[in-house]
Amino acid sequence: MGRRREAEKRPVTPDAKYNDVLAGKFINNLLKKGKKSLAEKLFYSALDEVGNKSQEDPLKVFRKAIENASPLVEVRSRRVGGATYQVPVEVKTDRRLALSMRWVIGQARSRAGRSMADKLCGEILDAYNNTGGAIKKKEEVHRMAEANKAFAHYRW
Repeated sequence: MGRRREAEKRPVTPDAKYNDVLAGKFINNLLKKGKKSLAEKLFYSALDEVGNKSQEDPLKVFRKAIENASPLVEVRSRRVGGATYQVPVEVKTDRRLALSMRWVIGQARSRAGRSMADKLCGEILDAYNNTGGAIKKKEEVHRMAEANKAFAHYRW
C-alpha cells in the first residue's frame, strides 16, 4: 500500500433511465472497451425482459438479486511466521457490492448461447431466486470462511 494520501472516491453518476446509482455502477462494470452506450442498451433490455418474466418492478428485482449475491465474509491471506493462513474477515459494503456485480456479470458472460441481454436477464432472475452461478460463488466463499474459522484470531 502507498504511504501517500488515499485516493479520493469519485462520485458515480446515476443511470439515465431509472436514475439509480446502483444501476449506474452496474453499467460501468458491464461495459467493455469504453462502450457505455452498448452496456446501457444491454442492461436496459435485460431489465425489460426481467420485468416481463417476473411481473414485478425490474429495478426491485435487480436490487434484490445483487443483495442476494453479496458475500458477508471472505478469506484474506495473512503471513504469520513463514506460514500463510486464510483468515476470514467481514466484507465492507462497497466491496460486497463490487463482488456481487462482478460475479453476476461474469456468470452471465459464461452462460451458453443467446444474446448477452438474455444471459444477463437469466442471471439476474437466478440471483433473485437464490440460484445460479453468482449465488454458488457466494456460497463457496462462505464455505471457505467457515472452514478457516479457526484462524479468525489472526485478523488485523
